Amino acid sequence: MGGNQTWITQVTLLGFQVDPVLQCFLCGLFSVFYTFTLLGNGIILGIICLDPRLHTPMYFFLSHLAVLDMSYASNNVPKMLANLVNQRRTISFVPCLMQTFLYLAFAVTECLILVVMSYDRYVAICHPLHYAVIMSWRVCTILAAASWACGSLLALVHLVLILRLPFCGPHEVNHFFCEILSVLKLACADTRLNQLCIFAACVFVLVGPLCCVLVSYTRILLAILRIQSGEGRRKAFSTCSSHLCVVGLFFGSAIVMYMAPQSRHPEEQQKILSLFYSLFNPMLNPLIYSLRNAEVKGALQRALRKERLI
Repeated sequence: MGGNQTWITQVTLLGFQVDPVLQCFLCGLFSVFYTFTLLGNGIILGIICLDPRLHTPMYFFLSHLAVLDMSYASNNVPKMLANLVNQRRTISFVPCLMQTFLYLAFAVTECLILVVMSYDRYVAICHPLHYAVIMSWRVCTILAAASWACGSLLALVHLVLILRLPFCGPHEVNHFFCEILSVLKLACADTRLNQLCIFAACVFVLVGPLCCVLVSYTRILLAILRIQSGEGRRKAFSTCSSHLCVVGLFFGSAIVMYMAPQSRHPEEQQKILSLFYSLFNPMLNPLIYSLRNAEVKGALQRALRKERLI
Protein backbone atom coordinates (compact mmCIF):
# COMPACT_ATOMS: atom_id res chain seq x y z
CA MET A 1 0.00 0.00 0.00
CA GLY A 2 1.21 3.53 -0.73
CA GLY A 3 2.32 5.90 1.98
CA ASN A 4 -0.77 8.14 1.77
CA GLN A 5 -3.25 5.23 1.66
CA THR A 6 -5.24 4.17 4.72
CA TRP A 7 -5.49 0.57 5.89
CA ILE A 8 -8.54 0.27 8.10
CA THR A 9 -8.33 -2.30 10.87
CA GLN A 10 -11.97 -3.26 11.23
CA VAL A 11 -15.42 -2.63 9.73
CA THR A 12 -18.96 -2.88 11.04
CA LEU A 13 -21.43 -5.21 9.33
CA LEU A 14 -24.80 -3.47 9.57
CA GLY A 15 -26.70 -6.62 8.56
CA PHE A 16 -30.46 -6.65 8.95
CA GLN A 17 -31.50 -3.42 10.66
CA VAL A 18 -34.71 -4.56 12.35
CA ASP A 19 -36.06 -4.51 15.91
CA PRO A 20 -34.52 -6.91 18.49
CA VAL A 21 -37.52 -9.28 18.61
CA LEU A 22 -37.40 -9.80 14.84
CA GLN A 23 -33.62 -10.24 15.04
CA CYS A 24 -34.07 -13.14 17.48
CA PHE A 25 -36.70 -14.69 15.23
CA LEU A 26 -34.44 -14.36 12.17
CA CYS A 27 -31.53 -15.85 14.11
CA GLY A 28 -33.61 -18.91 15.00
CA LEU A 29 -35.01 -19.26 11.49
CA PHE A 30 -31.64 -18.90 9.77
CA SER A 31 -30.06 -21.30 12.27
CA VAL A 32 -32.61 -23.96 11.26
CA PHE A 33 -31.93 -23.29 7.57
CA TYR A 34 -28.16 -23.49 8.13
CA THR A 35 -28.53 -26.77 10.03
CA PHE A 36 -30.63 -28.26 7.23
CA THR A 37 -28.04 -27.04 4.69
CA LEU A 38 -25.18 -28.83 6.45
CA LEU A 39 -27.29 -31.91 7.21
CA GLY A 40 -28.79 -32.25 3.72
CA ASN A 41 -25.55 -31.73 1.82
CA GLY A 42 -23.67 -33.91 4.31
CA ILE A 43 -26.15 -36.75 3.73
CA ILE A 44 -25.85 -36.38 -0.05
CA LEU A 45 -22.05 -36.41 0.20
CA GLY A 46 -22.07 -39.42 2.56
CA ILE A 47 -24.44 -41.43 0.37
CA ILE A 48 -22.35 -40.77 -2.75
CA CYS A 49 -19.16 -41.83 -0.95
CA LEU A 50 -20.64 -44.97 0.62
CA ASP A 51 -22.84 -46.35 -2.19
CA PRO A 52 -20.78 -47.92 -5.04
CA ARG A 53 -23.77 -47.56 -7.43
CA LEU A 54 -23.36 -43.78 -7.22
CA HIS A 55 -19.67 -43.83 -8.15
CA THR A 56 -20.38 -42.29 -11.55
CA PRO A 57 -19.34 -38.96 -13.12
CA MET A 58 -22.75 -37.37 -12.47
CA TYR A 59 -22.57 -38.05 -8.72
CA PHE A 60 -18.87 -37.22 -8.61
CA PHE A 61 -19.77 -33.67 -9.70
CA LEU A 62 -22.80 -33.65 -7.39
CA SER A 63 -20.47 -34.39 -4.46
CA HIS A 64 -18.42 -31.32 -5.43
CA LEU A 65 -21.63 -29.29 -5.51
CA ALA A 66 -22.49 -30.49 -1.99
CA VAL A 67 -19.03 -29.50 -0.71
CA LEU A 68 -19.39 -26.08 -2.35
CA ASP A 69 -22.82 -25.51 -0.82
CA MET A 70 -21.60 -26.37 2.68
CA SER A 71 -18.49 -24.23 2.25
CA TYR A 72 -20.41 -21.30 0.82
CA ALA A 73 -22.95 -21.32 3.64
CA SER A 74 -20.25 -21.74 6.32
CA ASN A 75 -18.33 -18.76 4.93
CA ASN A 76 -21.26 -16.33 5.31
CA VAL A 77 -23.90 -17.61 7.73
CA PRO A 78 -22.10 -18.09 11.11
CA LYS A 79 -21.00 -14.43 11.22
CA MET A 80 -24.51 -13.34 10.21
CA LEU A 81 -26.03 -15.40 13.05
CA ALA A 82 -23.52 -13.98 15.54
CA ASN A 83 -24.35 -10.42 14.48
CA LEU A 84 -28.08 -11.03 14.92
CA VAL A 85 -27.59 -11.73 18.63
CA ASN A 86 -24.64 -9.41 19.24
CA GLN A 87 -24.76 -5.62 19.25
CA ARG A 88 -21.03 -5.38 18.46
CA ARG A 89 -21.04 -6.28 14.78
CA THR A 90 -17.42 -5.58 13.91
CA ILE A 91 -15.08 -7.75 11.85
CA SER A 92 -11.37 -7.22 11.28
CA PHE A 93 -10.58 -6.02 7.80
CA VAL A 94 -8.26 -8.92 6.89
CA PRO A 95 -10.89 -11.59 7.75
CA CYS A 96 -13.40 -9.43 5.89
CA LEU A 97 -11.26 -9.58 2.73
CA MET A 98 -10.79 -13.31 3.25
CA GLN A 99 -14.56 -13.72 3.43
CA THR A 100 -14.88 -11.78 0.16
CA PHE A 101 -12.25 -13.98 -1.50
CA LEU A 102 -13.87 -17.25 -0.40
CA TYR A 103 -17.34 -16.00 -1.35
CA LEU A 104 -16.15 -15.24 -4.89
CA ALA A 105 -14.12 -18.44 -5.21
CA PHE A 106 -16.99 -20.70 -4.14
CA ALA A 107 -19.54 -18.83 -6.30
CA VAL A 108 -17.43 -18.98 -9.48
CA THR A 109 -16.52 -22.62 -8.87
CA GLU A 110 -20.19 -23.53 -8.42
CA CYS A 111 -21.05 -21.82 -11.73
CA LEU A 112 -18.42 -23.88 -13.54
CA ILE A 113 -19.37 -27.14 -11.79
CA LEU A 114 -23.00 -26.61 -12.88
CA VAL A 115 -21.82 -26.17 -16.48
CA VAL A 116 -19.73 -29.34 -16.26
CA MET A 117 -22.77 -31.20 -14.89
CA SER A 118 -24.87 -30.05 -17.84
CA TYR A 119 -22.14 -31.24 -20.23
CA ASP A 120 -22.10 -34.60 -18.44
CA ARG A 121 -25.88 -34.98 -18.93
CA TYR A 122 -25.53 -33.92 -22.58
CA VAL A 123 -22.94 -36.64 -23.25
CA ALA A 124 -24.92 -39.26 -21.28
CA ILE A 125 -28.16 -38.67 -23.21
CA CYS A 126 -26.96 -37.57 -26.66
CA HIS A 127 -23.88 -39.81 -26.93
CA PRO A 128 -24.56 -42.78 -24.62
CA LEU A 129 -22.30 -45.22 -26.52
CA HIS A 130 -19.28 -42.94 -26.13
CA TYR A 131 -20.10 -41.79 -22.59
CA ALA A 132 -17.57 -44.01 -20.78
CA VAL A 133 -14.79 -42.85 -23.08
CA ILE A 134 -15.63 -39.13 -23.12
CA MET A 135 -16.40 -38.83 -19.40
CA SER A 136 -13.55 -40.99 -18.09
CA TRP A 137 -12.42 -40.53 -14.50
CA ARG A 138 -9.33 -38.71 -15.73
CA VAL A 139 -11.46 -36.21 -17.66
CA CYS A 140 -13.84 -35.77 -14.69
CA THR A 141 -10.94 -35.10 -12.33
CA ILE A 142 -9.44 -32.54 -14.72
CA LEU A 143 -12.80 -30.77 -15.18
CA ALA A 144 -13.41 -30.60 -11.42
CA ALA A 145 -9.85 -29.42 -10.66
CA ALA A 146 -10.05 -26.81 -13.44
CA SER A 147 -13.33 -25.49 -12.02
CA TRP A 148 -11.81 -25.06 -8.54
CA ALA A 149 -8.63 -23.52 -9.97
CA CYS A 150 -10.52 -21.03 -12.17
CA GLY A 151 -12.76 -20.03 -9.25
CA SER A 152 -9.78 -19.42 -6.96
CA LEU A 153 -7.80 -17.57 -9.63
CA LEU A 154 -10.66 -15.25 -10.55
CA ALA A 155 -11.34 -14.51 -6.87
CA LEU A 156 -7.64 -13.76 -6.39
CA VAL A 157 -7.74 -11.23 -9.26
CA HIS A 158 -10.61 -9.38 -7.57
CA LEU A 159 -8.80 -9.48 -4.22
CA VAL A 160 -5.63 -7.97 -5.72
CA LEU A 161 -7.69 -5.20 -7.33
CA ILE A 162 -9.33 -4.47 -3.96
CA LEU A 163 -5.96 -4.32 -2.18
CA ARG A 164 -4.73 -1.57 -4.49
CA LEU A 165 -7.47 0.76 -3.23
CA PRO A 166 -7.18 3.20 -0.29
CA PHE A 167 -9.89 2.82 2.34
CA CYS A 168 -10.80 5.91 4.34
CA GLY A 169 -14.34 5.17 5.51
CA PRO A 170 -17.09 5.09 6.38
CA HIS A 171 -16.11 1.85 8.07
CA GLU A 172 -19.58 0.36 7.73
CA VAL A 173 -20.64 -2.39 5.33
CA ASN A 174 -24.38 -2.33 4.71
CA HIS A 175 -24.61 -6.11 4.40
CA PHE A 176 -24.54 -9.21 6.59
CA PHE A 177 -21.15 -10.30 5.21
CA CYS A 178 -18.28 -8.74 3.25
CA GLU A 179 -19.88 -8.89 -0.20
CA ILE A 180 -17.62 -7.39 -2.87
CA LEU A 181 -19.91 -4.57 -4.03
CA SER A 182 -20.46 -3.47 -0.44
CA VAL A 183 -16.73 -3.58 0.35
CA LEU A 184 -15.92 -1.40 -2.68
CA LYS A 185 -18.12 1.35 -1.22
CA LEU A 186 -15.57 1.74 1.58
CA ALA A 187 -12.89 2.85 -0.88
CA CYS A 188 -12.11 6.54 -1.28
CA ALA A 189 -10.76 6.16 -4.82
CA ASP A 190 -12.05 5.41 -8.30
CA THR A 191 -13.42 1.84 -8.41
CA ARG A 192 -14.37 1.80 -12.09
CA LEU A 193 -11.67 -0.78 -12.87
CA ASN A 194 -13.08 -3.05 -10.15
CA GLN A 195 -16.62 -2.58 -11.47
CA LEU A 196 -15.44 -3.34 -15.01
CA CYS A 197 -13.71 -6.52 -13.87
CA ILE A 198 -16.82 -7.61 -11.96
CA PHE A 199 -18.94 -7.10 -15.09
CA ALA A 200 -16.40 -8.97 -17.26
CA ALA A 201 -16.34 -11.81 -14.72
CA CYS A 202 -20.15 -11.96 -14.81
CA VAL A 203 -20.06 -12.33 -18.58
CA PHE A 204 -17.41 -15.04 -18.26
CA VAL A 205 -18.95 -17.07 -15.42
CA LEU A 206 -22.66 -16.27 -15.77
CA VAL A 207 -23.73 -15.34 -19.30
CA GLY A 208 -21.28 -17.61 -21.14
CA PRO A 209 -21.89 -20.70 -18.98
CA LEU A 210 -25.65 -20.10 -18.96
CA CYS A 211 -25.65 -20.06 -22.77
CA CYS A 212 -23.69 -23.33 -22.77
CA VAL A 213 -26.21 -24.87 -20.35
CA LEU A 214 -29.18 -23.73 -22.45
CA VAL A 215 -27.61 -25.11 -25.65
CA SER A 216 -26.85 -28.42 -23.91
CA TYR A 217 -30.37 -28.79 -22.59
CA THR A 218 -31.95 -27.83 -25.89
CA ARG A 219 -30.09 -30.71 -27.52
CA ILE A 220 -30.89 -32.96 -24.54
CA LEU A 221 -34.60 -32.14 -24.87
CA LEU A 222 -34.55 -33.03 -28.56
CA ALA A 223 -32.77 -36.30 -27.76
CA ILE A 224 -35.25 -37.16 -24.98
CA LEU A 225 -38.20 -36.61 -27.30
CA ARG A 226 -36.71 -39.22 -29.66
CA ILE A 227 -36.52 -41.87 -26.90
CA GLN A 228 -39.10 -44.57 -27.62
CA SER A 229 -39.31 -46.00 -24.10
CA GLY A 230 -41.66 -44.13 -21.77
CA GLU A 231 -39.65 -45.28 -18.74
CA GLY A 232 -36.39 -44.07 -20.30
CA ARG A 233 -37.96 -40.72 -21.15
CA ARG A 234 -39.25 -40.25 -17.57
CA LYS A 235 -35.86 -41.15 -16.08
CA ALA A 236 -34.04 -38.70 -18.36
CA PHE A 237 -36.55 -35.92 -17.61
CA SER A 238 -36.31 -36.56 -13.86
CA THR A 239 -32.51 -36.33 -13.81
CA CYS A 240 -32.31 -33.27 -16.06
CA SER A 241 -35.17 -31.36 -14.40
CA SER A 242 -33.34 -31.59 -11.05
CA HIS A 243 -30.26 -30.00 -12.54
CA LEU A 244 -32.29 -27.35 -14.38
CA CYS A 245 -34.00 -26.30 -11.12
CA VAL A 246 -30.61 -25.79 -9.45
CA VAL A 247 -29.24 -23.92 -12.49
CA GLY A 248 -32.29 -21.66 -12.63
CA LEU A 249 -32.08 -20.74 -8.93
CA PHE A 250 -28.33 -20.12 -8.95
CA PHE A 251 -27.86 -18.29 -12.26
CA GLY A 252 -31.14 -16.38 -11.94
CA SER A 253 -30.31 -14.82 -8.57
CA ALA A 254 -26.70 -14.11 -9.64
CA ILE A 255 -27.70 -12.32 -12.85
CA VAL A 256 -30.30 -10.21 -11.04
CA MET A 257 -27.76 -9.31 -8.36
CA TYR A 258 -24.77 -8.38 -10.53
CA MET A 259 -26.09 -7.59 -14.01
CA ALA A 260 -29.64 -6.23 -13.63
CA PRO A 261 -30.21 -2.45 -13.18
CA GLN A 262 -30.11 -1.38 -9.54
CA SER A 263 -33.37 -0.77 -7.72
CA ARG A 264 -34.10 2.21 -5.43
CA HIS A 265 -32.84 0.13 -2.50
CA PRO A 266 -29.81 -1.74 -3.93
CA GLU A 267 -28.39 -2.68 -0.51
CA GLU A 268 -31.63 -4.33 0.63
CA GLN A 269 -31.94 -6.06 -2.74
CA GLN A 270 -28.39 -7.42 -2.41
CA LYS A 271 -29.07 -8.72 1.10
CA ILE A 272 -32.17 -10.62 -0.01
CA LEU A 273 -30.47 -12.06 -3.09
CA SER A 274 -27.40 -12.98 -1.05
CA LEU A 275 -29.67 -15.02 1.22
CA PHE A 276 -30.49 -17.17 -1.82
CA TYR A 277 -26.78 -17.90 -2.25
CA SER A 278 -25.94 -18.32 1.41
CA LEU A 279 -28.99 -20.20 2.71
CA PHE A 280 -31.82 -21.02 0.32
CA ASN A 281 -29.89 -22.44 -2.66
CA PRO A 282 -27.55 -24.63 -0.55
CA MET A 283 -30.54 -25.85 1.49
CA LEU A 284 -32.75 -26.54 -1.54
CA ASN A 285 -30.13 -28.33 -3.66
CA PRO A 286 -30.14 -31.59 -1.60
CA LEU A 287 -33.95 -31.56 -1.52
CA ILE A 288 -34.17 -31.08 -5.29
CA TYR A 289 -31.69 -33.86 -6.05
CA SER A 290 -33.10 -36.30 -3.49
CA LEU A 291 -36.79 -35.77 -4.19
CA ARG A 292 -36.42 -35.73 -8.00
CA ASN A 293 -33.78 -38.44 -8.31
CA ALA A 294 -34.75 -42.09 -7.96
CA GLU A 295 -31.13 -43.27 -7.64
CA VAL A 296 -30.43 -40.96 -4.68
CA LYS A 297 -33.69 -42.00 -2.98
CA GLY A 298 -32.83 -45.66 -3.57
CA ALA A 299 -29.33 -45.22 -2.13
CA LEU A 300 -30.78 -43.46 0.93
CA GLN A 301 -33.29 -46.28 1.48
CA ARG A 302 -30.54 -48.92 1.18
CA ALA A 303 -28.40 -47.02 3.69
CA LEU A 304 -31.32 -46.81 6.15
CA ARG A 305 -32.09 -50.53 5.76
CA LYS A 306 -28.44 -51.39 6.34
CA GLU A 307 -28.43 -49.20 9.46
CA ARG A 308 -31.50 -51.00 10.85
CA LEU A 309 -29.89 -54.41 10.23
CA ILE A 310 -26.80 -53.32 12.13
